[in-house]
Parts: sequence; structure tokens; C-alpha cells
Amino acid sequence: MSEKQKNYTGFAGHQLIGSGALVDVALKAKERLDRGETSHILIFDDETGEPIHPDFRGTREQFLEKLEKKMARAASGSEEAEEPRKSGPGRPKLGVVSREVSLLPRHWEWLNEQPGGASATLRKLVEEAKRASVGTDRARRSWDAAYKFMQAMAGDFPGFEEASRAFFAKSHERFDEQIQAWPKDVRNHLRKLVAIAIRDEKAASQP
Repeated sequence: MSEKQKNYTGFAGHQLIGSGALVDVALKAKERLDRGETSHILIFDDETGEPIHPDFRGTREQFLEKLEKKMARAASGSEEAEEPRKSGPGRPKLGVVSREVSLLPRHWEWLNEQPGGASATLRKLVEEAKRASVGTDRARRSWDAAYKFMQAMAGDFPGFEEASRAFFAKSHERFDEQIQAWPKDVRNHLRKLVAIAIRDEKAASQP
């Protein structure tokens, strides 16, 4: 999903600031901070449930410049922590990286018998598995995003533990009852994320 397609939602305390493109939501947050907002500001990536932490210091223009650089780094993957890699053969110019894989002898025997050898066969198997599980993976990510948001915004709310049990049991009526007393904006956004997860799960179950 590209940066333009992603949706973000901002809160000042438990009050909704806005939802939409990151730049639009972050600018609304900065405007509130510049006017003296004292509530804690949080902006969430709706796709992952992860909080975004812009640097709100400086003028509007300075803020936008820093935010654009942050978005560009995120899009290129340069902000992600890289897993330590062992030195060894590979084809870095093609994006091929050599890492250790542990298999039983019978697995190696079968792989070595396949056309193209073990590496080519493993890459093919991974691509086939990714295609087969794309719907299931999307649903899992949606459920994860909803729970991450719930943890961040409602982890200290009354009834959080019971709501969590209902969430993981996918007991939707009981879940809705447990969050009914939570602040309106938090409750409504959480319901929206859960609805997306339910939709994605139903789509994944379709033949």
C-alpha cells in the first residue's frame, strides 16, 4: 500500500483530531499544539496500529519538511532495523541475500533434486505460500492493528482485560458491551478497526 493510500488517525488525549493522509492529520495536531494543547498527542497508522511520532517543533514549513523526509525514509525502508546478516555468497545487485536455513537431511535431498537447485526452489515455494496466504495475512494484520490501538489508547481503561478477552475470543457482542463506557472517539475508532478486521477475515474465508 502506498503512502497516499494509507490512512492515519490522530488523537489529543481521548479526543479525535482527524483521520486521513498523514500530512493532513499531523498538521491538525501541530495546529492544536501551537495553540497550547496540553493533552498528549498520538497519531496512529490505521493499517498497522502503530503510533507515528512526528517532530512537531519549528515553524509549519520546518515541520512539513521534516515530515516529508520522515515519510521518504519510511517509504524506502531505511527506518526499519535490519536483521544482522551473515557474510557469504549472494547477489546483492539483484536483491538476493544469503542467510542460514536449517533443514533436515531429507529436505535438503529433495531440494537439491529440484530443477534450478535448492535456492531457486525455496524462492518459488515462498512466493507460492505468499500468494496462497495473502487474504489470511491481511486479516491477521487487521486484527493486530486493532489490538495495538486498543492497547495504546485504552490499556488503563476500566474493563480493558475483559474487553481483551472478548476481542481474542471474537465475541463481538460482549466486546461491544465492554467498551461502551469508553470515551466516544476512542470507542468509535476501535469499532471501525474491528469492523475492518472482520471484513478482511470474511474475505479471506471466501473460496
